[in-house]
Amino acid sequence: MFSPFLQQYWGSSVLAANAFIGLNLVGALLLGTLVGYERSYQGRAAGMRTYGLVCMASTALTIFVGFVPLLYGGADARVEVDPTRVVQGIVTGVGFLCAGVIMKDGLSIRGLTTAASIWAISAVGILLGTGFYAAALMLALLCAASMSFLQKIEARLPGRASLDVTVKFRKGHPPNLEEIVQLGKVRGYRVLRESVSITSRDNQAVWRFGVVALERSRAVSPTDVAEELSKDTDIASFGITPVRY
Repeated sequence: MFSPFLQQYWGSSVLAANAFIGLNLVGALLLGTLVGYERSYQGRAAGMRTYGLVCMASTALTIFVGFVPLLYGGADARVEVDPTRVVQGIVTGVGFLCAGVIMKDGLSIRGLTTAASIWAISAVGILLGTGFYAAALMLALLCAASMSFLQKIEARLPGRASLDVTVKFRKGHPPNLEEIVQLGKVRGYRVLRESVSITSRDNQAVWRFGVVALERSRAVSPTDVAEELSKDTDIASFGITPVRY
């Protein structure tokens, strides 16, 4: 038989609290995987497992605050926990995880949406842990909907597409910045002068710069730009990459 000290961990009130916390964790797992599926479907590194774990952990770390008198089997009901400090710790910890999914590649910054959604799913877990079930469900649905549909809406709205352009010029054919600026302007792009970087490779000038479409619907498509660059005898090689933030 259990000693009196161990029996206090298996009292009816403690078992009921454990069952209630367990149900909340199951709900957190379901809501986390709901949002995580969208990222998994899009082929992102963070998927259903990551989101489910973050949401469950956030729920677990907040829900126990409501059962402070039962901590350590109710051995010491004088323990005090500040919920705001618990939430602060969760947000800080998740922030480190979010930083790990953000990657910078040239002018492109990838992973911001995934990082933001991980941060949001931790808020879903916090709402669950504090008993705001309807708000948690609504936030999870809004997160999934925003990542699934807002991108399509954004693509239809007026905007300015950005490109990261790398051009390697043939030896003996020095480029002219003003000429490049004018060529871009004719094709509907503005060359970002402050982004221009110049290096030398095999005694050939390599220029890298960003361009922004003045009007996305009227600018020459990147494929057409690539076709024009491939026909230029002064250019040895080039690269065109859409800039993502």
